[in-house]
Amino acid sequence: MPSGSENRGAKNSGAKSAKAIKAANKSAGGAKPKAGLPKQRNIPWLTIGAVIAVLALIGVLAVNLFPKYQDKAEADKFAPSSENKDPSIEIDGVVRNEYPPALHVSATQRVAYDQTPPYGGPHDATWATCTGIVYPNAIRTENAVHSLEHGAVWIAYNPNKVSDDQRDALADRVDGKSYMLMSPYPGLDSPISLQSWGHQLKLDDASDPRIGQFIAALRLNNFGVYPEVGASCSTIPGAFDPDNPPAFDGSAPGPDAVPMNGEGLAQDQGELGTGGAPGGLPGGMQLSDLQVPPAVPEAPAPAPAG
Repeated sequence: MPSGSENRGAKNSGAKSAKAIKAANKSAGGAKPKAGLPKQRNIPWLTIGAVIAVLALIGVLAVNLFPKYQDKAEADKFAPSSENKDPSIEIDGVVRNEYPPALHVSATQRVAYDQTPPYGGPHDATWATCTGIVYPNAIRTENAVHSLEHGAVWIAYNPNKVSDDQRDALADRVDGKSYMLMSPYPGLDSPISLQSWGHQLKLDDASDPRIGQFIAALRLNNFGVYPEVGASCSTIPGAFDPDNPPAFDGSAPGPDAVPMNGEGLAQDQGELGTGGAPGGLPGGMQLSDLQVPPAVPEAPAPAPAG
């Protein structure tokens, strides 16, 4: 039989082993972190990504919108006033000429224009719709000139000299804006040409700031720059179809064309103001009946019964 001293040795050995195991467990899993070490945090990557996306969007908008704002602010300096009736005089490259107004040709006649594109002189009795129309194809010149007489600005471009991006940039200036029209002009000697009545500016680049200056100075300039102040640019039903306008004719006008001085034509008195001066509307009206339908009279109230 084992002696008592042997039993006590076994018990002491087992107790020491238990204490060692307990101490090891505490050391492995229960040790406290050392003082001074930062606690680990979760980084909000989703929030950071959203903030970066918003900042990127703001940057893109700033890059695209600021130049347009700057261009508009610069163009506004050329707005006409009673002190400066024709600010286009200050725009480099603008050429000016004076033409007699209200000289009309028929839909089959041509005019021997002295400028390409023309910006004044005899023209068709029907104006081209100029309510911010971007014509995909070239239109009849004689109709476009009449639109200038109403205070519109016509942007013409050579389709072989203007890229798609430049054409789109020009269209942005015209699309949906009243008293503006745009169309290709085959054979044009410059990439871009701007016309208002008696004024022209030829350019090479759609980003040229003079485009905005020209429009600001001459579109609807009511200080005697164009003949028919207050005239409409709206479509004349049955006379001009903006979806199917009269076609452009780039051939030589021929010997029977109407000369620039309007020889053989009489000025349309309906388009002349008091005393034969330009500036009135047809028939002395404020707006043509073709653009503004007459008001429908109200039905009389029924008579009281009895």
